[in-house]
Amino acid sequence: MSRATSASRDRRSLEWNWFGGTGHATETCGYGARHDPACAGLARAEDLKSFKLTIDGVTVDIDPGEDANVTLPGGRTAKVRLDRNDFATFSGGTFSFVHPSRISVTETDLGDSITQYLAASALGTIVVVQEYGKMNPVSLDQLMLQEMTKESVQAGGMLTQQPTTRKLADGRQLTGIKATVKTRTDSADFEIVGFGLADQGLLFITRIGDQDAATEQPMIDKFWETLKVRL
Repeated sequence: MSRATSASRDRRSLEWNWFGGTGHATETCGYGARHDPACAGLARAEDLKSFKLTIDGVTVDIDPGEDANVTLPGGRTAKVRLDRNDFATFSGGTFSFVHPSRISVTETDLGDSITQYLAASALGTIVVVQEYGKMNPVSLDQLMLQEMTKESVQAGGMLTQQPTTRKLADGRQLTGIKATVKTRTDSADFEIVGFGLADQGLLFITRIGDQDAATEQPMIDKFWETLKVRL
């Protein structure tokens, strides 16, 4: 596989990630429509809970942070509560890491045996893992950085970068680049490192804005501290 082909494929992968569209549909049920079966169904859907908790064969619907009363076999009533852990572990096919449980990890098939996993906070802090099944992606770090920073650079931002390495807890060493993009009003830090074999590998990407570092840095730190590679 030529490098040009790899670069073209990776560029398409990023376009899927950063420029994907979203849509929504709404249905209005106002006064006078409360007897409409469709509106009644919508109201019932809004009352659905996220989880089912089963105790001794008795199931109750519940959301994190809620209390519920459960009548157990024999008539005894128990009060239960469901709380969310601060962190959760996400496992892909060849890696795993810990992330804040309030943030979901989305999985996207980018084609050509490339799968992308994205965790993004509301403030724009991101962790991306791209899993390559047919090539070693370590050499794609510069292309990835270019795609992620081109809009800021085109708007006048200044990009600085340097080589970097990351040593995981098991001794594996990841290689890549660290970079900072500074604009007139703010700056953002990027880290792109990878690990690969002859025909497969992983690319890891993080981004955090300088204004959000006080609250968002723990998400990035936890990712690197807990990252495990199984190649």
